[in-house]
Amino acid sequence: MTGRERVLAAIRGRPVDRVPIALWRHFPQHDQKAETLAEAHAEFQKRWQWDLLKVTPAAYYYGDDWGLRAGYKPNPAGVRHVTERPIKKPGDWAHLRQLDVTGGVYGRELHAVRFVRDALPDTLLLSTIFSPLSVARTLAGDQALVRYLRESPDDLHAGLAIITDVTGRFAAETVASGADGVFFATQCATTQYLTVEEYEEFGRPYDLRVLDAVSRADMRMLHIHGTDVMFDDLTDYPVDIINWHDRKTPPSLADARTRFSGCLAGGINEWETFYTATPEAIAAEARDAIGQTGGKRHLMAAGCVIPIDVSDERLTAARKAVEQ
Repeated sequence: MTGRERVLAAIRGRPVDRVPIALWRHFPQHDQKAETLAEAHAEFQKRWQWDLLKVTPAAYYYGDDWGLRAGYKPNPAGVRHVTERPIKKPGDWAHLRQLDVTGGVYGRELHAVRFVRDALPDTLLLSTIFSPLSVARTLAGDQALVRYLRESPDDLHAGLAIITDVTGRFAAETVASGADGVFFATQCATTQYLTVEEYEEFGRPYDLRVLDAVSRADMRMLHIHGTDVMFDDLTDYPVDIINWHDRKTPPSLADARTRFSGCLAGGINEWETFYTATPEAIAAEARDAIGQTGGKRHLMAAGCVIPIDVSDERLTAARKAVEQ
């Protein structure tokens, strides 16, 4: 089977020749230009032949056109460090501009998707889209967003409406530019950050509008970031795959198998395992994951981005585990 055939079969619950696998990472030395970001992804994919490729832009890319300022400090995740946020008071939400998603940084990311598609015409591609509330969190700051949510909800809703419109249009443009689907990430659906009731009001309705904007895509993957995630509250989202830090927080893959009928993406701890475990332990963790799912409706993956300096030996161990 091709990677595309393998992933789509796993989504549909059909037999596969082996469990599909995909790992993704940031490329901090390449992600400020569309051409170099695309080249880095193409090289990564040609080297490892993952069954799908998630195109990973610069961290917080979605905030730049609204005035976010960020730069790099060396870190193993390859993410940027925010130096200035555009939302400083409640009234700032209403002043967020409607954006032309074909220009600016959003336009740069569309060009990157097109370049990756040209380089990898047969690869199953996912663009990276963040939930509107996650975008708002970045624009305001972690604790500031909670304060706005609880003290100035009308102002925040006004901002979320603008963010959602921009995000939905951008998501649709990524599919039009060559992506087969989207990797939709929420960083706020965790009870360590919000209550379930708060996410129901400020997260869910805006998430669903963005997902609806790409309803005709070949696939949609939901990534629930963090620990103590609201897994059961999101299983009715219109997505084909759910990915979360299954090695760090409930539910386990085996437990999730009884709670979500779609495809599960996970099985490998993206930090502790890839940083400290031996290749043999990595392979054992992958085999354990397959045992939990029975190899059905399962995409072998990490809980999130893998470190940028993971050794080839460790990546090879993960790859060979599914092939054997």
